[in-house]
Amino acid sequence: MVKTQIQIPDHLYRETKRIAAQYEMSFAEVVRRGLERLVPSYPPRVGPAGEWRLPELDLELLADPFADPEWRSTLYSAEEVAEPTATNRKRRSTGARR
Repeated sequence: MVKTQIQIPDHLYRETKRIAAQYEMSFAEVVRRGLERLVPSYPPRVGPAGEWRLPELDLELLADPFADPEWRSTLYSAEEVAEPTATNRKRRSTGARR
């Protein structure tokens, strides 16, 4: 077993001492049990930390929609975007009728 020193905020120290007293454990036992619950939440990383890559996502698409470098202009082309005309818009009610 390794012996070590740590610095923790006062409120965390007081709460840990309270738990230890209420459950008849030592301060060290409460800290050990807390670490035993925390460690599984952080599984070992594969490879060095600097080599993280975005996971591959298979959307089962027939073609890559971003293969064309002009995909933005295709997406927002004039033929596909229908702007509402002034005659199709409903007038806002101002509360007072004319």
